[in-house]
Amino acid sequence: MTTIWSFLLVLSGLIFFHELGHFTVARLFGIRVLKFSIGFGPRIWGIVKNGTDYCISAIPLGGFVKMLGELPNEEVPPEERHLSFSHRPVYQRALVVAAGPFANFLLAQVIFFFILLIYGNPILLPEIGSVKPDSPAAQAGLQKGDVFLEVNHIKVRTWDDVSKAIKASKGQEIFLKIKRGQKVLAVKVRPKVSTIKNIFGEKVKVPLIGVTASGNIKIEKVDPIRAFFMSFQRTWEITKLTWEGFVKIIERVVPLTTLGGPIMIAQMAGQQAQQGLVNLFYFMAVLSVNLGILNLLPIPVLDGGHLLFFAIEAIKGSPLTARQMQLAQQIGLFILGSLMLLVFYNDIARLLGLIPSVPTP
Repeated sequence: MTTIWSFLLVLSGLIFFHELGHFTVARLFGIRVLKFSIGFGPRIWGIVKNGTDYCISAIPLGGFVKMLGELPNEEVPPEERHLSFSHRPVYQRALVVAAGPFANFLLAQVIFFFILLIYGNPILLPEIGSVKPDSPAAQAGLQKGDVFLEVNHIKVRTWDDVSKAIKASKGQEIFLKIKRGQKVLAVKVRPKVSTIKNIFGEKVKVPLIGVTASGNIKIEKVDPIRAFFMSFQRTWEITKLTWEGFVKIIERVVPLTTLGGPIMIAQMAGQQAQQGLVNLFYFMAVLSVNLGILNLLPIPVLDGGHLLFFAIEAIKGSPLTARQMQLAQQIGLFILGSLMLLVFYNDIARLLGLIPSVPTP
């Protein structure tokens, strides 16, 4: 039951806000919205208000906003053309389409903001958990339990601060100030450039001193102003990381087996829900960024494909022909269908144990 309700909460929430973005901007421009549906297929329940059918449909794996004049070659009565999507300037149509992915990025920032404001900001303390034998840290006399205070005369608050400072040294000798019990010690250590794997599995060379974090975490309180800027920064970091992940998949650095569909999302949502609501909403924010980027890819039938069509129309001064649009849509459907088959295959293969399962948080 945890997996089911958490999956429906995450998926419905992401779809709702995505479509709400399209809906809101369309209404701001005075475009008539005929239908706002969560899900596809037969209508299960809904209400009609001001000419818009707000409804829930049978298949909860998507959603859509239907606007007047949205379909190619759709007949619109002359008296209603001022309410039609297709009769609006290209910039207005582009903004309506872009509003969906933008809403997903905005949702991620809102979630991060409230997590930071209510729960606080967890920071990994700069405390040593273990020292690798024969490492530069061991040779310099660093011990388990030592706490970093400064690296190269710059104060550090978190383990991430320490890690960044060591990497920035490029293997040159660094000066450390550490706290051991009640004593403060000054230590010199020269990092050793070692080959490790990054989060994408690529081999990279980085300076290391041979210590690991203790894992002790401190929750710091965050005021609303700082929470706003931190939520923006966190959304940007997740966006950059997600985009790099897409690029690494295309480059075949990251295997296609890492992709997943609804089953994997449900499994991960269930796992995060068991860890607590904070974990579940954090997962929802990360997934919202993924959805935003995915929809901006220049593939016909996705928002990014429509934005590409609008860009071509703005440059050449006229829209693509019906034949060109139809061909592009067929290509887009083929790409999207192939991707859906791949992720469903991966989901089933994970259940059968043919490929690695979803990691437990």
